[in-house]
Amino acid sequence: MKLLRTTILTVSLLAFLSVPALAQTKIATVDLRKLFDGYWKTKQVQVQLTTRKTELDQDDKSMRDDLKKGSDEYQKLLAQANDQALSTDQRDKRKQAAADKLKQLQDSKTTIDQYERQAQITMSEQSQRMRDNLLSDIKAAVTAQAKVAGYSLVIDAAAETANATTAVVYSNGENDLTDAVLKRLNAGAPIGTTPAPVVASPSSLLGTNAPGINLR
Repeated sequence: MKLLRTTILTVSLLAFLSVPALAQTKIATVDLRKLFDGYWKTKQVQVQLTTRKTELDQDDKSMRDDLKKGSDEYQKLLAQANDQALSTDQRDKRKQAAADKLKQLQDSKTTIDQYERQAQITMSEQSQRMRDNLLSDIKAAVTAQAKVAGYSLVIDAAAETANATTAVVYSNGENDLTDAVLKRLNAGAPIGTTPAPVVASPSSLLGTNAPGINLR
């Protein structure tokens, strides 16, 4: 049965790659990475993600600064609790205050850890959502341009295989639609918007892992 399926698949593939089939199939290429980087909305997305990350970092830093202050207070209370110059009653009060402060610090640390985990999730989900929206726009523009030009198949010339090798081994570039699609994408850019390649390398959003956030 396995051999039969393999034989059928091979025959079907050979039939598709036959001269008549190729004659009927007009194939074009695009550089998806160039489209992604050159799309005017990509720059806006990168700014939004950077802004959101900065906000989360600032909140995290504020909480950690408070934790550091609390830790310094705890050390002082601990030192006073062992200060023989103080009375026993005063040392006992300092010990209790130190114990209360330690519990507060532990709770604060737990809160910060939870916040940082949630911040990672928030950034990942927001990045993925924005990436999907951008790719949806790009695919729509590629489809529209391909239909206008009469192409039935469009291949990403910038794609890589699982082995980190180029998926497209050769293309003479004659049927490349990248510039035409990019023009279509940026036709709706607001007045004053410069649809130039962004500096912050937003093409990293094309990867499977969304940009992380360093909250340390």
